[in-house]
Amino acid sequence: MNNIHPLSDVQSSNIGNNTLVWQFTVILSQAQIGNNCNINCNCFIENDVEIGNNVTVKSGVQIWDGVKIEDDVFVGPNVTFTNDLVPRSKVYPKEFKKTILNKGCSIGANSTIVAGIEIGNKAFVGAGSVLTKSINPYTVWYGNPARHKGFITEEGILLDLDLKDKNTGSQYYLEGFKPVKK
Repeated sequence: MNNIHPLSDVQSSNIGNNTLVWQFTVILSQAQIGNNCNINCNCFIENDVEIGNNVTVKSGVQIWDGVKIEDDVFVGPNVTFTNDLVPRSKVYPKEFKKTILNKGCSIGANSTIVAGIEIGNKAFVGAGSVLTKSINPYTVWYGNPARHKGFITEEGILLDLDLKDKNTGSQYYLEGFKPVKK
């Protein structure tokens, strides 16, 4: 069962169970949205879009063709995605660039995500950032342009570039891409 607000325009039948769609949101017919998602008000989701399970899309987000969002992702308010690196009015590329947000990543409010990049598992992009390139899992990026500023643990603890928790002084090390406490 879905909860789709009557003041939204949902043309897709590919919406999973327990997904909430708020008012004034438009979802085009070919979009795919998983279970237990929260799509806030004033959003626009184009056709060639895949959204996994347990995803939160806050107000004012437009998700254009070519964007894939995996499970457990947070997309903050007014995040802007692009899908064409050289946009021109009434001139369309043969194919839109693909952008992938991997499982569990978070994108802060008012960030811009440039087309054709991949954001790693659990990565964290701070509010107001302009992300212009792909980033590794468990990394923290922010700024304009966004720069690598640290790491984030599975539990959501922010670490500096030396893998140290500034609050507790705990030191971590990387196991693959994942920070693990020493």
